[in-house]
Amino acid sequence: MTSKNDYVSYGPLPPNPYSATPQNVVVLPYYRPPPRNHTNHLLRQCLCYAAAFLFFSAAAYFLYPSDPTLQLARVHLNRVRVNSSPYLTLDLSFSLTVKVYNRDFFSLNYDSLVVSVGYRGRELGFVRSAGGRIRARGSSYVNATLDLNGFEVIHDVFYLLEDLARGVIPFDTDTKIEGNLGLLLFNIPLKARASCEVYVNTSNQTVVRKDCYPEDSLPLFVLNHKLRDLGLHNVTISGFS
Repeated sequence: MTSKNDYVSYGPLPPNPYSATPQNVVVLPYYRPPPRNHTNHLLRQCLCYAAAFLFFSAAAYFLYPSDPTLQLARVHLNRVRVNSSPYLTLDLSFSLTVKVYNRDFFSLNYDSLVVSVGYRGRELGFVRSAGGRIRARGSSYVNATLDLNGFEVIHDVFYLLEDLARGVIPFDTDTKIEGNLGLLLFNIPLKARASCEVYVNTSNQTVVRKDCYPEDSLPLFVLNHKLRDLGLHNVTISGFS
């Protein structure tokens, strides 16, 4: 029996006689498996972002203000007469009905609607109607009568005589509207314009034909004027559909 002060020597453990090769131990860190609903969560996020994008795109499309559209719904010739004594003058009377369509989802307040009549690019006279209000996605019909008496024709005498010989006088109508759109707390100014060519038969006092051009087709309106001034009366260029 030994005491606690005695020295005891220890030797290494003998190798395992049954192990032919040394054994290596590899320690791996703890791996936490991903949650089962991770893919579903990403899919839900993508769907939410896509739905939000579509919602804001649709809201911007429907709420973005657009100018109203104008259409000359009806034109009636009351009278047309050319006086040669003591000088060449023109008497003219038109009754017009203009359709104003509000394409927006908010009401439209317009200050006035102006319809002017011209000949060969020169204004003969105009009529101005009072303002009004058009409901959202609604239409309004505005009636106007233009009377022109004793208008002296100076610059286009030869054209007028030529048109009288053919029996058809082409007149130009230009319609303009200005107003504002009540969008929440803001008033957004809007305007629109439409031009028409009205061909009047001087024999039976009727409107033979009318060709109208919206604001984005005004270059075609000017081009047809040039062709008519060059003597190409039967040529009309229309817009593309």
